[in-house]
Amino acid sequence: MLLFYQSDIVNNQVLSEEDSRHCIKVLRKNIKDIIHIVDGVGGLYQCEIIKTHEKKCEVRILSTQKDFEKRDIYLHIAIAPTKNADRIEYFLEKCVEIGVDEISLIQTKHSERKNQKTERLEKIAISAMKQSLKAYLPKINELQDFDKFIENNKSTTKFIAHLTEDAKPLKEVVAGKKDVLVMIGPEGDFTHTEVSKAREKGFQIVTLGNSRLRTETAGVVACTIVNAFY
Repeated sequence: MLLFYQSDIVNNQVLSEEDSRHCIKVLRKNIKDIIHIVDGVGGLYQCEIIKTHEKKCEVRILSTQKDFEKRDIYLHIAIAPTKNADRIEYFLEKCVEIGVDEISLIQTKHSERKNQKTERLEKIAISAMKQSLKAYLPKINELQDFDKFIENNKSTTKFIAHLTEDAKPLKEVVAGKKDVLVMIGPEGDFTHTEVSKAREKGFQIVTLGNSRLRTETAGVVACTIVNAFY
């Protein structure tokens, strides 16, 4: 099954220009052909093409399936953007494929990147969602200061990945949790002050294994560990 994306398909049954071009010019779909569209919030729609315009392909909804492959957990990963944009894009793509519900970009003391536009990240997330046959599009939050993030976050279970003597393996403490936040630091790691502040706000310190991981790798590993239980 090949998926297309339209965020408000109930009120706007027209594919985006990109999806329209792919549908009509690349896949050579015609009037009365059946395609499947997701809305990013769990809806899967079986649709019939009624107008083959390469910029505005129009469809008619035949059937609707809500909560398509709804997850039993809400996974939120907060991560410091990498200096190399390709690496954070890789992290995002793989985590969407594996399963993630929300991603926050955080500015830390050792952060190498001071700004990060989310427009491109959202396009990558949409592409990964369609490729992996998912109907839920993760929420991607704008870059925000570390202190502000830990102060305002309301997740039930909060972890910060950091190598300390009292850190527990994430795989040993995440089982059974339904609302999980995992915070991943920059290449230079979190400072001791940041870790202390996070601990005061209810974050539990965890490790992702014995290896020293790149930021984007740590994010993917954390996502994989949490999803392994569900």
